[in-house]
Amino acid sequence: MDLKDEIKSFLKGDVSDTESDIEKYSRDYSVFKVKPRIVVFPKDVDDLRNLVKFVEKRKEDFISSLRTGRSAGTDMTGGPLNRGIIVSFTKYFNHVKEITDDYVRVEPGVYFRDLEKELTAKGLLYPAFPASKDLCALGGMVNNNSGGEKTLAYGKTENYVRELTVVMSDGDKHVIKPLNASELQAKLKEKSFEGEIYRKLSKLIDSNYDLISKSKPDVSKNSAGYYLWNVWDKKKGVFDLNRLIVGSQGTLGLLAEAKLGLVKAKKHSRLLVVFMKDLRWAAAMVEEALKFKPESIESYDDKTLEIAVKLWRQVIGSMKGNAISLAWQFLPEIFMVLRGGMPKMIMMIELTGDDEKELVSRLDEMKDGVKKFAASHPGIQVRALKSEAEEQKYWTIRRQSFALLHNNTTGLDTAPFIDDFIVKPEYMAEVLPKVNAVLDEYGKDLVYTIAGHPGNGNFHIIPLMNLKDERVRSLIPVISNRVYKIVLQYHGSITAEHNDGLIRTPYLEMMYGKDMTKLFGEVKKIFDPDNIFNPGKKVGSSLDYAMQHVIKE
Repeated sequence: MDLKDEIKSFLKGDVSDTESDIEKYSRDYSVFKVKPRIVVFPKDVDDLRNLVKFVEKRKEDFISSLRTGRSAGTDMTGGPLNRGIIVSFTKYFNHVKEITDDYVRVEPGVYFRDLEKELTAKGLLYPAFPASKDLCALGGMVNNNSGGEKTLAYGKTENYVRELTVVMSDGDKHVIKPLNASELQAKLKEKSFEGEIYRKLSKLIDSNYDLISKSKPDVSKNSAGYYLWNVWDKKKGVFDLNRLIVGSQGTLGLLAEAKLGLVKAKKHSRLLVVFMKDLRWAAAMVEEALKFKPESIESYDDKTLEIAVKLWRQVIGSMKGNAISLAWQFLPEIFMVLRGGMPKMIMMIELTGDDEKELVSRLDEMKDGVKKFAASHPGIQVRALKSEAEEQKYWTIRRQSFALLHNNTTGLDTAPFIDDFIVKPEYMAEVLPKVNAVLDEYGKDLVYTIAGHPGNGNFHIIPLMNLKDERVRSLIPVISNRVYKIVLQYHGSITAEHNDGLIRTPYLEMMYGKDMTKLFGEVKKIFDPDNIFNPGKKVGSSLDYAMQHVIKE
């Protein structure tokens, strides 16, 4: 009996090894291609449990024992790719199970865009969504610890996970909740797989508490490594395993359900757009803007705007409204390009509130403050938008920036490999020019765009390269090493939102040192001693393996 028939004998869901499915699931939004052996579409938790038990029995067959959960496949790191069994959740695990005033229960295959419609109708918001919110699914958001434009005010996914249901390597379902001190002591006494995890993990954290605390990156958000510093909050007396599972990229188990916190959505928003011809003022501008307590500060660069202007029909297609009236909105940017007056950075500063009159007053106050700043810093123009409809163009360009690149480049490939570094905002004025200088050295082999979240000091740099050229491909680790050295000199993180996957796991030792990465390896063994869940991510990686799987066709 072949592998497909073996799995079909116990699975209620579907199993596929068709050429089209193998091709589809060998790719995500990264630079990698890894062909799986088979794709499984489980129907329920029993399917997940039986699949894990089957894989455990087949662990001597290395390829069959490799298994990875996958939601929408928008990962930019190669996180959901492997040579074994891909477990796809969007076909059947796609139900919103419960919505209350302050939380939602969802399965991992729920597309965020579908959840957002339901929440909007109820005046609710799940704020930890990424720019790819129209494409991504909740499972990937939890496993990557996603964040985005609202992170400045609300925080990342890790701040909203209240409870996770996970199928672990024992083949059983485990509901993970925060534990107080007495609940933790009871859990430590349990003679069970879960009790053993708590015993080993609490001992690891207690024995290495100072190292773990010192290793926490000095930035407002981070997706690199396992978040051991988040698990045991001694001040609050809370031990929360969810804080470790979030962002683990499916390496510790298969997510079956998540209970996520919600907030009430603000009724109105207003946007101040700042056009900057000199990046030297970016950090100071953020500092000025933060005085007015914005909900978000977003940005994109001149290259992104040029692409959006060239592809304005596609941008309009992503917007709501009459195509002709929307097209008129692009005239100022088109004239800007024709006159050669393109700014180096477009910064979007958003205020929100429930009282529209008060919000307009705050916007006017912020506009006056920023204009006063601009008067003493040449090359800055400021525009306060009068309506939410007028804001839509800027938000669409920012949110669609990577998709526009990914879907419309000819001759060059989008190559996200230094796409998510973060430093404290006050270091931006030093870090960005240094990173730009490194990239500009390779100007014959790449062009690049910059978008990001300057309010957090988090930038997404996407090079465009000819990955068919072996010499050009070989630049990926060279450039990564140089850029990450700069970031780490300023105590930043090599990934704020996008996680490690194949592309950054090899650099975790560079960021954390040998002692901390050794602890990451121990975490993996505690949860997954036979390495059946998404191997090669977070621990056990190889730069050679990653480079061998960079897309070449």
